[in-house]
Amino acid sequence: MNDNDIVVTGVGLCTAVGATAEETWANVQKGVCGIGEVTVVRTDSMMTQVGGQVKAAELADSMYPDATPEAAAVLDRCHELAAIAAKEALANAGLGDPAARPYPAERCSLVLGTLLGGFRRGEVFQRQWLDSGSIMNADARMARWDPPYSVADYVAYECDLLGLRTVPSNACAASAVALGFGLELLDEGRADVVVAGGVDPLTTLGFAGFSSLESLDTEPCAPYSRSSGLSLGEGGAFVVLERRADAVKRGAPILAVLNGYGMSADAHHATAPDPTGAGAVRAVLAALEMAGLTPDQVGYINGHGTGTPANDSVEPKAMRSVFNPLPPMSSTKSMTGHALGAAGSVEAGVTILGLRDQMLPPTVVPPGATPQEGMDIVPNEARPAQYDTALTVSFAFGGNNAALLLSTPNVGRAPTPPLRDVVLTSYGAITGNCRTAADVRAALAANRRIYDGSLTLKGGDYGPFPIADVPAPWLTKGINPAYLRKMDPLSRRTELAVAELLKARGLSRDEALKTGLLFATSSGPLTPVEAFQKAVIETGSGSAKYFPNTVMNAAPGHVGVLHQLKGPTATICAGGTGPFAVLWWAQRLIARGAADRIIVASADELTEPVIYAYASIPGYMSTDVADPFRDTGIVLAGGAAAILLEAAEVAPPDQVIGRLEGFGYGSDKSGVGTLDRDETAWARAFSGALEDAGQPVDAVMSAAVGRARIDDIEARALARAGLDQTAVYTPKKLLGQASSVSPLLSLLSGLWLAQEPAPTAFGYYDGFGPAPADPKRFLVSSFEFGGTYSALVASGA
Repeated sequence: MNDNDIVVTGVGLCTAVGATAEETWANVQKGVCGIGEVTVVRTDSMMTQVGGQVKAAELADSMYPDATPEAAAVLDRCHELAAIAAKEALANAGLGDPAARPYPAERCSLVLGTLLGGFRRGEVFQRQWLDSGSIMNADARMARWDPPYSVADYVAYECDLLGLRTVPSNACAASAVALGFGLELLDEGRADVVVAGGVDPLTTLGFAGFSSLESLDTEPCAPYSRSSGLSLGEGGAFVVLERRADAVKRGAPILAVLNGYGMSADAHHATAPDPTGAGAVRAVLAALEMAGLTPDQVGYINGHGTGTPANDSVEPKAMRSVFNPLPPMSSTKSMTGHALGAAGSVEAGVTILGLRDQMLPPTVVPPGATPQEGMDIVPNEARPAQYDTALTVSFAFGGNNAALLLSTPNVGRAPTPPLRDVVLTSYGAITGNCRTAADVRAALAANRRIYDGSLTLKGGDYGPFPIADVPAPWLTKGINPAYLRKMDPLSRRTELAVAELLKARGLSRDEALKTGLLFATSSGPLTPVEAFQKAVIETGSGSAKYFPNTVMNAAPGHVGVLHQLKGPTATICAGGTGPFAVLWWAQRLIARGAADRIIVASADELTEPVIYAYASIPGYMSTDVADPFRDTGIVLAGGAAAILLEAAEVAPPDQVIGRLEGFGYGSDKSGVGTLDRDETAWARAFSGALEDAGQPVDAVMSAAVGRARIDDIEARALARAGLDQTAVYTPKKLLGQASSVSPLLSLLSGLWLAQEPAPTAFGYYDGFGPAPADPKRFLVSSFEFGGTYSALVASGA
């Protein structure tokens, strides 16, 4: 044990078997199955009508979604589930009253994993659109409550969590990954407390999607026994993480220690697991290595256990290749159903309470079913056992694997090894009328806009507006033709950026196999989501062609398959602040030895609903050009960018282009879909990055977009952080506002400026400091509606 162990001091659960953590745990121990008739989703045309529906009194129990705004509240079931569980976790940790917390709100972080986020609001929006025949009759508020990060913004507002907040969204591994991210934040001292977990509601998309794959069981699922399909569930589940010394100081109950986590990619198939189980094994071994534990010290496994034939054959095989003998291994999905993005944290919460009470959670085995031979699945009711460490595993579409190791309070974690130096090497990009990163660089150096009005898009009756998105024909070239048809537009643009990066770097096959891929997106795969949901609304069923590409991590999954990238993988869906969270995470993983190389990529696309949602705000969109700090309106953009981070000890010196030197974050209580006019949180992000770097900067790559309501806040924040006399560049003047792609493009802009100084190019704005003759160190700014802000300091080689 040591003072810096990351411990769990609170658990909150809202599941199909209980509205609270203790009610859930009591029913799990008794083997109560919460899978039954679903009333909050129309299931009459689906493969099954049963699922794990939450019955908490606080939740609206009406049928969702409804086509009229009056009957469909803006607040989504997902947001409600998340807030209920997060508040309970904080209360159980003794931190329920914000005013009484010993930690400043700015040091209280939120990491919320979800697959679907506010998708039920998005479905309301699309039903209004299709039922009325015009997008102009759809409530734009619904679109703004749809993105996964809207849920985190709501929970942070409700719980007064003003530290870093971000949103892992790698499908069914999302909330397990959220706990790992929280561990890293605390390890590096970037937070004092982290609320980590996840949420997902039952949705039409889920039922129609898994019906299209014929993966659902018509009865309550029976993992590791009948294995005839999965049962969908829903829920919210969060844990409170703190450093041991802080928890002891305030007299908090220590329920468990989060000893380690691991991530990997199968690089095998969009939906099916690698039949060898090798990816799952790599994730478990990574968690064991981080924890400093051996397989024989693990006394229980809470398995992924979906009940599908594929999972229930591959998973035990994978676990047996690590553990000999195999410890007791159960699936609590047999009671809660598969809560998708919330599953990992639901199962972590149950496992923590099992460790606390020294009980093994059971698997429900229905009458007539027989447990798999050679497995102790703890049938039907919990039983006492003495064990110090438990493993939970989560697997997801896109070949994502995650593992968590949890221990009783008396077990400590291995110390973090000495951190390695990390450098930036190669890159790729595609956006607007630029096919490559070299094209983007040339446009910036010439102060030339990458949009010229030849590509426009309307949002219903609004527009047309100029956009800087990738022309569709470009997305059909440069990709393996045999694989191309499996990919959606977001995946294709991501692949083109990553392929450019890999070609420039020239990794060997062995190096590529060990390379990780962390991905950021704002809106995710809009095209397949709209197409899939349109078919469901109009015909009652969805297409198996579109469904695999509806998850936020589909793009990195495809890229991983094409290039056989099998290192750590995860997806963050936090809008414009997501890429900096991903860059920090990649640097952290490499520094502590979890990988030698990680590609950080981001991508977003534009569709009619995106234009409509923004154009419905008067003055938001420009009909001509964007001119930051001059209130011209915004030009929206799409595209993809990628950059490679490597341990300095393995990177070719002649390919090093720079380093990341400091990160800063801020958030406030702006509320979903808007920004507070106060600049305090944004200034906090700037000051944090500067303090982290320990050096002044020569230039700022601004996030200004051409809308005074946004740009004026950033200007005041720059002044408050002492940067108002520093040279300011506005890349979005030339590149447009490309959501999650913009931060990486702005980082590349700074690196290119440092390599070949062009003081008054790159969108230089003369309203702040004079242009430097030889800029080497610079700060990059970013933000997202909902009140999150981030900054990084980087230097060119």
